Amino acid sequence: MKDHAPRKAALLKRLSELDRRLHAIEAELDAPHSKDWDEAAVEHEGDEVLEGLGQSGQEEIRRIQAALQRLRDGDYGDCVKCGEEIAEARLNVLPDAPLCSACAGGLAR
Repeated sequence: MKDHAPRKAALLKRLSELDRRLHAIEAELDAPHSKDWDEAAVEHEGDEVLEGLGQSGQEEIRRIQAALQRLRDGDYGDCVKCGEEIAEARLNVLPDAPLCSACAGGLAR
């Protein structure tokens, strides 16, 4: 059995970072807007960017939570599609990766 403690720590650290970032985005979106039309338009565009960042952050949180669940279940590091072991190099880059490179790329085994 592999020691996944370093990856678990990295996943938990990233989860904490995302949580802080999403709270900051939420606070920014809740801030009052200018009554000036030109400034309000710019602020609206900024809000759209923040909403997009918030959505991508929420998606990453879901991936991390799923990876942490796989750690608890003892399935971490195994492809959820084919069951093969996910390469260490891939997990080093994408510690929340649920798929091996072949399945992620849509290649048939």
